[in-house]
Amino acid sequence: MGRVVSRRGSLGKPRKHRDQWLSPGIDSEIGSTNVVETSMTAKPLVAIIDWIQSPQGDEASSIECAVIGDAAEVRRYLCEGDADFDDEIRGADALIVWHNAPVTADGLSHLRNCRAIIRNGVGFDSVDVAAAARLGIAVCNVPDYGTEEVADHAIALALALCRQLFPLDAEAKRLGWAIEVGPRLRRLRELTFGIVGLGRIGTAAALRAKALGFRVIFHDPYLSNGSDKAIGITRCRSLEELLDQCDVLSLHCPLNEETRHLIDERALARLKPGAFVVNTARGAVIHKEAILAALRSGHLGGAGLDVVEDEPLRTPEDAATPNLIVTCHAAFCSVESKIEMRTTSARIALAAVTGASLENVVNGVVS
Repeated sequence: MGRVVSRRGSLGKPRKHRDQWLSPGIDSEIGSTNVVETSMTAKPLVAIIDWIQSPQGDEASSIECAVIGDAAEVRRYLCEGDADFDDEIRGADALIVWHNAPVTADGLSHLRNCRAIIRNGVGFDSVDVAAAARLGIAVCNVPDYGTEEVADHAIALALALCRQLFPLDAEAKRLGWAIEVGPRLRRLRELTFGIVGLGRIGTAAALRAKALGFRVIFHDPYLSNGSDKAIGITRCRSLEELLDQCDVLSLHCPLNEETRHLIDERALARLKPGAFVVNTARGAVIHKEAILAALRSGHLGGAGLDVVEDEPLRTPEDAATPNLIVTCHAAFCSVESKIEMRTTSARIALAAVTGASLENVVNGVVS
């Protein structure tokens, strides 16, 4: 069961599905006891679902409470996933869900009052959006809060790989000074930076890479013509065309059935020997065993992964893979981005419990 770690609001009244109370009364005209309805509306509940393995919110839910005010109770729960949802969560009017806490079709079917599920982040692959749509539950996300941070993080990983910062640091701390990785250090303006997915974050990463001197190419089959001309980069009409050219592959696409394991053993084999791979999108866009094998064989020069399939890393052997940088799904994270993200998700939850229009709906439910 989900563990409640904070709550705020009026707790003196039980919540009723129809927001009605039944109480005994006396009909003075006929002198008999009957039952009359008294209109007493309990406060709606906004349930914040924080992932128990890596909680990101604060116990007081201070940002959410400041935005939602007295319009609803705000309660935070630590859960592994929807199997931990207790009766209180199932009766909530809106859910704010942190990353890695899956909400499945079965979990959705037990929600009695929910108008909206707000994913605290850009990706919404942890929620069964189709099942939610069938139930009339809107799924919303926060698509723009971490654009700068994730793009910066992708470039930081690329620079760490191209300039071999971690091996140089390790050598210096062994009291060495021979620049053992000299043959792997690269000049940026001689390299091609390939981007898969030119949305907000992909575009921000492209502009940063271009400013550093990389030749920038991209592949995005859903982007309208001319986007490449607007920012001065080169379009590849197929993934294969991009893979054949790039020295640094940077992934910025969502995770769905089309992109799951998009970068598999065959895709990795198309990259130049010694190429670098950066992933700040979703872990399962890359087949984990395939990229670890490519690193161990030496085909890849290195990988900077903020996200991994079935994260976190599961074994010491995975963690010991050579030329691998892993950063705990932290690309989104900064003091500023978390405030912006939580403020936006709380604003959407407030709209859900007050009947206002919802922002950032990703599954077409608008009522």
